[in-house]
Amino acid sequence: MIPKVYQKTPKQWERSERNLKGVHPDLVKVYRRAVEMSDLDPVVTCGPRSVAEQRVLVAKGASRTMNSRHIPGRGGWAHAIDVAFIFGTEVRWDWPLYKQFADTMKRAAREVKVPVEWGGDWARFKDGPHFQLPHASYP
Repeated sequence: MIPKVYQKTPKQWERSERNLKGVHPDLVKVYRRAVEMSDLDPVVTCGPRSVAEQRVLVAKGASRTMNSRHIPGRGGWAHAIDVAFIFGTEVRWDWPLYKQFADTMKRAAREVKVPVEWGGDWARFKDGPHFQLPHASYP
C-alpha cells in the first residue's frame, strides 16, 4: 500500500521502493515508518552501491570513503540510504528539509527500536541526504 504522503507522487514511491531493494530490513523499517510520520515525501535516491560505483563517486568527490555503508556487507545487505526531496521536477537540497526529515527518522528509529545515524550530524563532512545503521550495532 502506498503511504498517504506518496498518493500524489506514486512514481517517487516506486523509485524509493526500487532503491530500497538490498537495503538491510531494519533500515527499511525505519525509513517506511518515518515516511508514515512525515509531511515530507522523500525519495530514496541510493541504496546499495557496487565497489565500482563507489570508486567513481570518490573520484568525483561526491563521497570521501571506500568504506561506504552503501556497499553490501555481511549478509549481502547495504546499511545506508540517501534521500532527496523533489518538488515538481526540481530536486531540492535545502538543509531545513533534511533536518526536518532527520528528526522524523530519529523518532521513527526510537519507535521501532533500531539505531540510525544521520550524515548531517557528522563533524567533518555534513551529509544531509545520508542515513545509515551504525557500525557498532550492524558490523
